[in-house]
Amino acid sequence: MKLLLIHSDYIEYEVREKAIKQPEEISIQKDRFDEALTVFTAVEKIDEKKPKSSVKQAINEILKVAEQLKVNNIMLYPYAHLSSSLASPKKAKEIIIEIEYELKQHDYNVKRSPFGWYKAFKISCKGHPLSELSREIIPVDDESDSLKKERKLSSEWHILTEDGTLHDVGSFQFNKHDNLKKFTWYEKEKARAVTQEPAHVKLMQKLEIADYEPASDGGNMRYYPKGRFIKKLIEQYVNKRVAEYGGLEVETPIMYDIDHPTLSKYLKRFPARQYQIESDKRTFFLRFAACFGQFLMAHDSTISYKNLPLKLYELTRYSFRREQSGEIAGLRRLRAFTMPDVHSLVSDMDMAMDEFKIRFDLSLSVLNQIGIETSDVEMALRTTKTFYNENNEFIVDLCKKIGKPILIELWDERIFYFVLKFEFNFVDMSNKASALSTDQIDIENGERYGITFTDTYGKQKHPLILHCSPSGAIERVMYALLEKEAIKMSKGEKPMLPIWLSPTHIRLIPVGEEFKEDCQTLVKQLQDGCYHSIRVDIDDREQSVGRKIRDAEKEWIPIIIVYGEKEQKEHLFKPRFRLKELSEKETYSLDEIRQLIVDNTKEFPQHPLPLPLLLSMRPKFKG
Repeated sequence: MKLLLIHSDYIEYEVREKAIKQPEEISIQKDRFDEALTVFTAVEKIDEKKPKSSVKQAINEILKVAEQLKVNNIMLYPYAHLSSSLASPKKAKEIIIEIEYELKQHDYNVKRSPFGWYKAFKISCKGHPLSELSREIIPVDDESDSLKKERKLSSEWHILTEDGTLHDVGSFQFNKHDNLKKFTWYEKEKARAVTQEPAHVKLMQKLEIADYEPASDGGNMRYYPKGRFIKKLIEQYVNKRVAEYGGLEVETPIMYDIDHPTLSKYLKRFPARQYQIESDKRTFFLRFAACFGQFLMAHDSTISYKNLPLKLYELTRYSFRREQSGEIAGLRRLRAFTMPDVHSLVSDMDMAMDEFKIRFDLSLSVLNQIGIETSDVEMALRTTKTFYNENNEFIVDLCKKIGKPILIELWDERIFYFVLKFEFNFVDMSNKASALSTDQIDIENGERYGITFTDTYGKQKHPLILHCSPSGAIERVMYALLEKEAIKMSKGEKPMLPIWLSPTHIRLIPVGEEFKEDCQTLVKQLQDGCYHSIRVDIDDREQSVGRKIRDAEKEWIPIIIVYGEKEQKEHLFKPRFRLKELSEKETYSLDEIRQLIVDNTKEFPQHPLPLPLLLSMRPKFKG
């Protein structure tokens, strides 16, 4: 296939006469498209042999150019004069129509001039360096055997209970497991498109945490001071836990050569996920995981069996996946996201399974400490029937650890690079499920990337690799926390972030201007010796006390203290606690309030208030 791509001010045509015996039926004689990428297209004989490959490659090239030019209008123009080896009219027409259909699925405005007619046309080319490009498509059988099998993959879905019984999903009684039922349906149906706005979107806007960035690509968010603060705390907590586990933190590039011999075969399996950029006449893709950099680093390292398990860790800010636009929704599914990625290189399957159990416990603990309890998630486990049967006791033990039934997907044969995978999934208000923590036992990439270690006999061997994200994407953790509170709100309960993640721990509300200075003194006393761990602010605005209390409640402030003459005299306080569980008595001294915050935050990262102390000094961010 030959393509001539013109960035045009306009393209207009008028149908004149037939070019073939049976041209396409037409309803309009002429048309015009302004500000368009015009794609003159000649389908060739070679494209008839592998039309799917031709279509896919053509789509990739057109999308790449359209993204570079920032155009949303595409005109497909059949143009036989680009080649002397044309496909049959029937096949050529089918292929061009398929290209048109696929481009529309990517949310472009697409027009196609009619096939099989001579047409008069006028075009105005913009005349910049990228305004005239040519491409030659040579179809190849670029689907690996595993990808072909994946397309034909038929999964069996089961529910495994703690007693080791494997139930068919059709006969399992979900009476006490409503979220597991929703999750099972979601996984089986693969219904990823968003049909309603997720509940957390309004909350992230209202709380001034995050919002969409209209000047960027979809799925790239802006984070306001509170949102950046929450995100930073979660990132640092996960880093701390991975360091305690033994992770060696590294940093790797965000872009890689698309023609790299090791990477190219893998990339062909995920063409729609890639962001691509041009530099020095080479094409690079933006990473969608930390695997590439860490595996290439391991390839260049000298590793002994004494170094295993070798745990390489990176918190990627960012990883990029070009998710379909209809699936992008708030913090739930993004195109740029922060992913804690820890890979463990192990010597054999025994070590892999031992490590898998350790990381399973780590993932459960990390989520629980962040504020997403085991009761909030549903577990999925994916493996082959053979692996399941040979390691049944190991798998049942995982089910017992989580303490409730899990969803199991069984394959007749392995077609992915991993032989075992678990996920902890959160089911939200819209009945959509999203994976958080995950781990996989990868039995292919050690060899694929040429990674070796020296065993006890001095021989070179390829390690197995475990891929783990102890929390899942940081943005998705924030999504789950907000959706969890939205569910509580739907039941009439008060929402609140965990205290350690609350940007403000305590809000002081002076009943009059004369008490403002006292409140500032109280802040210093509260923070004495623990400045970073006690976050206090003062509502000094010219509003009524009642209005200030309502505003603090809308911000989900954990502790509100109204300060007036009585508090000034007695040095005792009657805090308004967001959650009853925090309240143990009616009145508190300042030291008792300080200790309450310290007790609830001491295991977590500590940072000062992310906004000015006085509310009167704060801007109002869009929300």
